[in-house]
Amino acid sequence: MGKTEIRNICPVSLTTPAHQQPKLHNRWHPDIPFAEAIKNGETVKIECVDWTGGQIGNNDSADDMKNVDLTKIHYLSGPFEIEDAEPGDVLVVDICDVQPHQEQPWGFTGVFHKDNGGGFLDEIYPSAAKAIWDFEGIYCTSRHLPHVKFAGLIHPGILGCAPSAEVLATWNQREGELIEANQLERIVAQPPNATNVHAGAADEDTKTKVGKEGARTIPGRPEHGGNCDIKNLSRGSKVYLPVHVKGAKFSVGDLHFSQGDGEISFCGAIEMSGVVTINFKVMKNGMRDLGMKSPIYLPGPVEPHYGPGRYLTFEGFSVDEHGKQHYMDVTVAYRQTILRCIEYLRRFGYSDYQVYLLLSCAPIQGHVAGIVDIPNACTTIGLPMDIFDFDISPSGPATKLDMGSCAYETGVTEGLVTSGGKNSEISWGGGLTYKEKNKGNVQKAL
Repeated sequence: MGKTEIRNICPVSLTTPAHQQPKLHNRWHPDIPFAEAIKNGETVKIECVDWTGGQIGNNDSADDMKNVDLTKIHYLSGPFEIEDAEPGDVLVVDICDVQPHQEQPWGFTGVFHKDNGGGFLDEIYPSAAKAIWDFEGIYCTSRHLPHVKFAGLIHPGILGCAPSAEVLATWNQREGELIEANQLERIVAQPPNATNVHAGAADEDTKTKVGKEGARTIPGRPEHGGNCDIKNLSRGSKVYLPVHVKGAKFSVGDLHFSQGDGEISFCGAIEMSGVVTINFKVMKNGMRDLGMKSPIYLPGPVEPHYGPGRYLTFEGFSVDEHGKQHYMDVTVAYRQTILRCIEYLRRFGYSDYQVYLLLSCAPIQGHVAGIVDIPNACTTIGLPMDIFDFDISPSGPATKLDMGSCAYETGVTEGLVTSGGKNSEISWGGGLTYKEKNKGNVQKAL
């Protein structure tokens, strides 16, 4: 007997606002109603909008990146009811395929303005910037980043099952405690926020409840995965997800054509809309049998390959850009690794912003090299040399090429580069906490 046709259980519109589409949602909450039912063992197609719900256009201006409404993001497809799934089970998610929509064969990489979320290096690169990528089969190129071409490792950034009421309460409590104790010069977590909440096809009472209690989809969380942005979860990968509610309430979204390890900008992957094909199986009592406290991933065999010795590798240590020594701080080290790579590629004519965008989405290999040799953690970034159509090997003085420009906001021809703030300091100084400095407005939305 031949195989039956694969169902498309979640068609989406690329022109209708995401918040008007009943099979999408942008919060984690157990009461969001099912969008569709899937049989145990069934393979289905699920369409997804890009993570901004279509706010970013294929143009040469970063005005949309500067003005993006970050209360209208992470629209996920779902939640889907998986037959036989019960709390304590494990949902085995087999990613069969991921493709961009045929009618939208392009994606974008962006740097948000520092006042609107910024990114990993927003203290140094505070301007809004953008690059558009055109898809050519498995490859991508960009008019905003010339002389670069690479194969995409296409994957969903967000995969997860809904939390139970108890798990949701745990999230809100521990993240609330972090917010209350915060003394950093930045927002450290996003509490529940009713602004622009979308709860799928929920009635108004349920939508109100989701707005008050629902967890933002911005971070990944240990109990269910969520927004983990793991670039190797492409075709052929398996994801083992804990189930906390009857029917699992699985959701997926935030599709990426390509991403570097760390997705260093807040909008750093090549973001796209598209279709993911998934097979679902339920592993009964899997959480107990696997001793599972958080998801397990089995990456697939599909990955861009570059020959031995074809990764130019940069190091970073726990000494920040001001020369301050930190103790075994991997975050500081990775920031410095990125800065070394930016400085190196600048020699060939790229702007800092172009390299920042490139390192966010190109298939770089990021690693923790050492975390035992006090006081310095060491991290590395392997940059594949063969994504460039010219030689970037370390062979003396570099020849600068015409690299054009990435997109900036109206009136800006060159992104601002600063000496960097004290991003990793514990307090502001002067005894003011973040909450006091902002007059208690610690729950401001992004």
